[in-house]
Amino acid sequence: MFQFFKNGQKLLGMNARNLEFIRPYNLRRAKRLADDKLLSKRILKKNGVGVPRLLAKITTIEDLENFDWQTLPNSFALKPNRGFGGEGIIVVYGKKKNRTDAWIKADRSLITIEDLRSHVRNILDGSFSLSNTPDTAFFEERLQLLKLFKPYSYKGIPDIRIIVFNKVPIMAMLRLPTKESHGKANLQQGAVGAGIDMATGVTTTAIQGKNKFIEKIPGTEISVSGLRIPYWKDILTLAVKSQEISKLGFLGVDVAIDKDHGPVILELNARPGLSIQVANLAGLAERLKRVSGLKVKTIARGVRMGMDLFGGEIEEELEEISGRRVIGTIEKVRLTGKNGKTVEVEAKIDTGAGYTSISTELAKKLGYEKTVEAYEKITHTYAELQLLSKLERWDIYKDIPDIATTVIVHSSHGTTYRPTIRITMTMHGWIIPTKVTLIDRTHLKYPIIIGNKNLGRFLIDVTK
Repeated sequence: MFQFFKNGQKLLGMNARNLEFIRPYNLRRAKRLADDKLLSKRILKKNGVGVPRLLAKITTIEDLENFDWQTLPNSFALKPNRGFGGEGIIVVYGKKKNRTDAWIKADRSLITIEDLRSHVRNILDGSFSLSNTPDTAFFEERLQLLKLFKPYSYKGIPDIRIIVFNKVPIMAMLRLPTKESHGKANLQQGAVGAGIDMATGVTTTAIQGKNKFIEKIPGTEISVSGLRIPYWKDILTLAVKSQEISKLGFLGVDVAIDKDHGPVILELNARPGLSIQVANLAGLAERLKRVSGLKVKTIARGVRMGMDLFGGEIEEELEEISGRRVIGTIEKVRLTGKNGKTVEVEAKIDTGAGYTSISTELAKKLGYEKTVEAYEKITHTYAELQLLSKLERWDIYKDIPDIATTVIVHSSHGTTYRPTIRITMTMHGWIIPTKVTLIDRTHLKYPIIIGNKNLGRFLIDVTK
């Protein structure tokens, strides 16, 4: 029934899931509710739980023949009512310009009214339903992508799968659409699944598809781990409330975050898949055992228990997984400059800045008095320097003592040329030889800003 995971934990197998948890804890009536998406959404909405807005539904061939396609908005999602595994879902992103009969899908291909009519006919025939029985097609609003997820998601909307048992959220996974999955958050089709620390809502390890471990978003240099999901406690609360409403003892809840409305329930799953264990490098078996039989009186208590019981030391986990140290937005650093001169200061961590910059006063303390003195004598503006060739610009700066290079820096104060000097930074035990730019920071609180070029070894926790 169980399989052992590589770290000694038990992976819950499909047979064990069905025999030990779905059959005893998910009664037939409750399973029927979860399998009927329109019914479950209606009941959730009636109980104050946010769900995507229903636009229209087609139940019969007669409905299909009489349907007014012009009533559909520019973007929408078409779904089978009793579909499973994400099959049969079509997401439309916009109306084709100068066409009244065509829309555009995630892969930029066209889909016409005739295509939609044919797809609805397949849904009505039961092509995507659990037991190939006749089904209902429905249209609902397409959720709007949260800006935070834009670099992580290809076209579609990410969702969060949460496993709830006995009113306790025990495991969660962020599912990210990819080009391979055609903009759908479906692991079977090649989406990314990232495990989530239950206490903090921060992503840890990740897989693409069923079991291919990855560290970065496909086609990018963006790390999957370390992403903090907003509304985390609200999302867990929605998941547990959904279990209370549906009366499903063992439940998978899919939540999405809409840009305007926040977290909404996409659907309930009476038979949630088990890839979530691989994404989290943890087995469900032990977690299910820990909460089985507990008396959980309130939703808030269940959420708190899930966060406390299954929220590991996220910083330690992330550091072990990624090999990078978790730091806050303000950190102490030790700087070593010319002739071994050392200064310890508080630094502001700024991922929006490319280069690390230090104040001219701090540069003097590090032994670069002559560098600062020569730099301050240069009166050329950025506009004037732009008119010169690279060689001519270097002629202006090259005689500054100990100058390493000059760089163009874009900031809120405008665009400038700045000289750089070589120093060594030590932060959290990491020794980082680097070039830093010089600027007058006497009017600012921190004498040094550490930019992106020196943060490759770290993960930033903005709450620290």
